[in-house]
Amino acid sequence: MKSPLNVLFITADQWRGDCLGSLGHPCVQTPHLDRLARDGTVFRQHYSQASPCGPGRASLYTGLYLHNHRVVVNGTPLDQRHTNVALEVRRLGLDPVLFGYTDVGPDPRGRDPRDPALRTHEGPLPGMTAVVSDGGELLFWRAHLKRRGYAVGPGEFDVYLPRAGFPGSEGRGRTFSPAFFAAEDSNTAFLTDEVIRYLSVRQAQPWFVHLSYLSPHPPFVVPEPYHAMYAPADVPRPVRAASAQDEARQHPYLATLLDNQRGTGIFYGHKSRNNLQLSETDILQARATYYAMMTEVDANIGRLIDFLEQTGAYERTLFVFTSDHGEQLGDHWLFAKYAYFDQSFHIPLIIRDPRTPGATQTGAFTENVDVMPTILECLGLDVPVPCDGESLRPFLLGEHPSTWRDEVHWALDFRDFSLDGTNPVLGLTPDQCTLSVIRSRQRKYVHFTALPALFFDLETDSAELHDRSTDPAYRAEMLEYTQKMLSWRMLHDERTLTNTLLTPDGIVRRRHPRR
Repeated sequence: MKSPLNVLFITADQWRGDCLGSLGHPCVQTPHLDRLARDGTVFRQHYSQASPCGPGRASLYTGLYLHNHRVVVNGTPLDQRHTNVALEVRRLGLDPVLFGYTDVGPDPRGRDPRDPALRTHEGPLPGMTAVVSDGGELLFWRAHLKRRGYAVGPGEFDVYLPRAGFPGSEGRGRTFSPAFFAAEDSNTAFLTDEVIRYLSVRQAQPWFVHLSYLSPHPPFVVPEPYHAMYAPADVPRPVRAASAQDEARQHPYLATLLDNQRGTGIFYGHKSRNNLQLSETDILQARATYYAMMTEVDANIGRLIDFLEQTGAYERTLFVFTSDHGEQLGDHWLFAKYAYFDQSFHIPLIIRDPRTPGATQTGAFTENVDVMPTILECLGLDVPVPCDGESLRPFLLGEHPSTWRDEVHWALDFRDFSLDGTNPVLGLTPDQCTLSVIRSRQRKYVHFTALPALFFDLETDSAELHDRSTDPAYRAEMLEYTQKMLSWRMLHDERTLTNTLLTPDGIVRRRHPRR
């Protein structure tokens, strides 16, 4: 059986869901993604189910919630019993190929402990053929830079060095200076070139390409001319309390996180634990540079669209653009993606199926576990029984299923702080370092395994600055959301063999909808 469609599945790491021109962002320019939006469907309320990269991508690729795939932090192996989008599309005779990275750690069982694959969590997704596997040390791209004559230092982060002594940098914030390489040699341009090169000799048969861009993941640095596209004076100001001390009063976990921020520093050599020491100039310039990195990604996606049009493949290609998680970007005095706030989990999703009507948007709640079943259904494949997500194809056809979810869910495991056992978070054991969120349009409930809960009234407090969990006026509603979360969790218990029965007449299997 042959798939009638090509698939171009693009992820851009750490891309906030509000940062698209088609969604009316006041600053960032994404003309090529806006064009894709006009040809396809934009999902305005789309969320990742986990953070950081490894857990978020595990949900994206397997269609499973965190409590089922159990990739809780970067470095947790993906259990080999789980299927994924790459393994499934191989049933069509497609060879899914990777340009970039998938942040998947292999299951160590059955492997020799000396296997070098067990020294990284940035391996390729099982079933993916890595054409350019460029995670972690970025070896392919670093080799490209050396071939182009750049002096590349030996350190893993040396490729993020800004150009020294760049004119006009003084007073603009430490992410203003451009990268030391030209735009045509950036990692984003390099991966795009490699995809175009690959597709230039693969026109006869359908293909499946997963292009995984690192941008706009920090460190925030971008080549000319993008570095100067956005002025700090023009970017939206951070959404936050009056001071970090005021912000910290919201919850013990937030108070701990503010002083112990994690993730890659926003510029070369910066430690995230020092984020509260950043000047307002640095914060605003970081936002401007983040948007510039997005515009560079957008420009390269435009090159891909042009190539597909020139070769006649655009009308035969299923286009999926999304991210693995969001970015706080100074909101709530935080950077990175380790908070319970929307900014860490709200992500973009644009899907363009050439066989369906375009120029549609939906505000329905969708989740990144829905992406795998959507791709499979668009290719005519059955969705695996264990999958927690649901196909979005009805929305591509302009429909809205009557039984669609009214809330969105995500989870965060913050045991990273205590992996060495010497610095436990608030005295918790690693397995107590977890939170789960249920968010509707009106309310948001955050449940901690071993810390107080949070409850937000999003109608009067969209910025999530005021916890209502101890307010008697919200007690009944908070109980309702607690029960909803419990019911959701029970409904999505792992079910690989649940609906299989061994009988005297043989094996009986049933397929039941989740709702």
